[in-house]
Order: sequence, then C-alpha cells, then structure tokens
Amino acid sequence: MKRYLILLPAILCWVNGVFGIQPVVVAESTLKVNKNSEEVFYYGFAAGDELVFSFKEIHGWLLNGIEISELPASVKFMDYRVKKITNKKILIPRTGIYKFRLVNPAGTARICNMTIQRIPAGIVTQDFNSSVYWHTVQDTTFIPTQEKYLMKRDTVAQTLVERVTKIGTSNVFDNKLNKDVIDFSLPAGTVSWSYYIGVGTEGQKAFVKAKRGFFNTAASVASHIPGYGTMAALALYGFNAFSMIQGEDNVKFWFMNDETSAFMFKSGKKFRDFKQGDVLNDAAQMKMPVSGKLHLGLLNDNLIEPILVTVSLTAIVVTEHNSVRNNKIMKIVSREEAYLKN
Repeated sequence: MKRYLILLPAILCWVNGVFGIQPVVVAESTLKVNKNSEEVFYYGFAAGDELVFSFKEIHGWLLNGIEISELPASVKFMDYRVKKITNKKILIPRTGIYKFRLVNPAGTARICNMTIQRIPAGIVTQDFNSSVYWHTVQDTTFIPTQEKYLMKRDTVAQTLVERVTKIGTSNVFDNKLNKDVIDFSLPAGTVSWSYYIGVGTEGQKAFVKAKRGFFNTAASVASHIPGYGTMAALALYGFNAFSMIQGEDNVKFWFMNDETSAFMFKSGKKFRDFKQGDVLNDAAQMKMPVSGKLHLGLLNDNLIEPILVTVSLTAIVVTEHNSVRNNKIMKIVSREEAYLKN
C-alpha cells in the first residue's frame, strides 16, 4: 500500500505532462499602489484549480496588507507588512470569483510586481475563462410602515354669536358710551366664517326674514351639514340671502384680531383692524383669519338716539378623523454583481 502512495505523485505528474496541463498565467503586472489607498482585482478560478500567487515590492519597502478572499466574504489568505511572497498556493474547492486586495496606508506610493497563476485540475478546465464581468442587480425589499389616512371628515356650522346689542350715544362726559366690543373665538378647524350686522327694527326683520325663508329652499333641505342655514350658506359658499334695508340709523364697525387694538378702540385711540364698514346692514363671507380670538367693535355716531344692532356670526368647522393602517414601502437598491461566463 505504501508503495502505491509513493508512486501516486509521480503518476499525476506523468499524466499532466502527457496531456499538456501547464500553469496558466491569470495576471502578471507591475502596478503602483498610491499612498493612502488600495488596489483591488477580481479573477475567476475553476473547482480543483490551484491558485499560485507571487508578490514583490521592487524597492524592498513594506506593503501594509495583502488579502485574498473568495466572494462574497471568505478570506483565504492575509498577510501584513509584506515585502515579498513567492508561490503562495491556495486550493480552489469550487468554481468562484476571488478578490485580491493590496492596501497601502503609507504616505508614499508602492511599486509592486504581482503574478497570479492557476494550475488546472484537469484538461477540461485548461481553457477556463478567469475574466470577471459585472452587471447591475436590483434588490427589492419591503419595509413595514404605518400609514396615517383620513377615515372621514365632519363639517358642521357653528353659531358663535347671535344677539341684539344696544349702543348708546356719546356725551361730553364720556365718549365710550357709544361703543361696544363683541369678543368671539374661531374654533379649531374653522375654514371660513360669516357675519351679519343690521341696525334697528328693519335690520332685525331682514335677518329673521332671510333665516326663515332659507329653511324653505332646496339648498336647506339637501344639506346634510348640522346647523346649516342662512349664515352657514354665506360662510361656506358666499351665498348672501339678506336683503338691503332702508333707514336713517347706521352703525360703524371694525373687526380686530388682537386685544390691544380692541382696548385702543374702546379708549378712542388709534387701532388696527382687518375689515371695517359704515352700514345700515351688511353680511359677508370671511376666509381670513380662520383661527384665534377676534373682536368686533361697534360705534354709534348718532348724538341723539341710541341704536339696536343685530349681530350674528357663524363658523364652518371641519373636523378630520384619522386612523393608522399597516403598509409596506417598496425599496429598490441597485448594486454591481460580479459573474463568470464559463
């Protein structure tokens, strides 16, 4: 038995010689590894090959690291602070791609001679193509996530103010008697609002008439909005159902959006407003502002008679009801993948 084992290498060498199996040069080059950088090469090998690697730094300087690994990440050989490697052999267990990595973190470049050979396992793989090719591969993954969505949207008409207020006349002792300020706040979710201001009995009659008449219209019957009526139609669509009145009494008004302006108005000093008028009666849709506390200043410029002022304010409030549902986001990542053409 021992005799056969001794003869086996000789027989293999004879077979290789007969069939012409010779080492194949995969790569042979002189290359420069720049300072603070690395050089990477990829070559393919057939199953049963014997990889033979030789390396020399021509100036005799040290190269910090040499690494040979089988893709995707199986290290087969690694060495540090290398000047020379002669015929380092690695048996290839399966056909695959091998990565050769030369690392130079030094402050000067390295000039290297590198030779890579393969000794085929047999004549079948003698002409194996060691070239490595690349193509783009797209990896698709699905990332679980929670998505917020709108379940429903509720729209309601909310009456903010509806009252009749009496405004006196000014006198020599106190000029504040002919003024009044009505404070109101717009609810969260207000998208628009409306106002009606009417002076005296005629102003009140015009308000009541429009309000009653609107309930008999098709628009009122068809609407599913809670609180929908004359003021809501004005706030939501700008539809003005109020008739203009005739009379001798008027009222001056100012809408203000800060406490300071309201205080200055009461004090008879200069103030800021965002809408004003001098009317017998008036109604309008308001789209700005739609939040915060507001103030309506009223002034009677009649020095003899006090006046009664009908004031109505309505806001259209939209409340969104949201929920969360589970979802998946598709993520596509492109990468370059090496392959062989054998």
